[in-house]
Amino acid sequence: MTAIIELNDVCKDYNQLGNTQTVLVDINLTLFTGEFVAIVGESGNGKSTLLNLLTGIDSPTRGEIMVGRAFLHQMKPEQLSRWRCSNIGIVFQFFQLLPALSLLQNVILPMDFANTLTPRERKEKAMHLLNRFNLGAFAHRLPSQVSGGQQQRTAIARALANNPPIIFADEPTGNLDEATAQSVFDLFCQLRHEGKTIVMVTHNPILAQATSRQIEIRNGRILSDSRQSM
Repeated sequence: MTAIIELNDVCKDYNQLGNTQTVLVDINLTLFTGEFVAIVGESGNGKSTLLNLLTGIDSPTRGEIMVGRAFLHQMKPEQLSRWRCSNIGIVFQFFQLLPALSLLQNVILPMDFANTLTPRERKEKAMHLLNRFNLGAFAHRLPSQVSGGQQQRTAIARALANNPPIIFADEPTGNLDEATAQSVFDLFCQLRHEGKTIVMVTHNPILAQATSRQIEIRNGRILSDSRQSM
């Protein structure tokens, strides 16, 4: 297997009113291409902080982070912004779709930022992604005009717009009912079988057990790391 994510001695501290709070401690981790990884643990133990470090949204206090071929701990904010646009996709619990844009426009947006296709090609690709997730009929609706499940599928389509090799998901089913959550999880499984690497933070133990690897974070440290076949 090929390593696609590596963390070496990563720590994260926050300073609040002169007090230092340590959120992550000595994280050493290697993830491989094509894995579907669930990061689990109780709230407040550092799961979302870890995901923010892996996506370059936040930076480590100490340690080294490599995602793909990029050394995130060495990059400046403007470099990280450009890197995120072309190299990873991010799916959030509360969808984070722009409310004034249609579903189609939301999916086109990352391609506009990357500026690698013509406007016509961007629209065609966005429609292809929406059709793939059975959303073509809703392409010109606003997010508020479709269901939560349809918004989340749109968010996944948006994450795939620039064909990134890695998809990060922060509680992507946490705001959905059980049946819709399972359908969204099935989409991630399909993407994994197509060669994508999926890293998902989740509180759902049933979904976590259905991934190929589970990493439990407790008190800012890796408590356990287990693999199973899918």
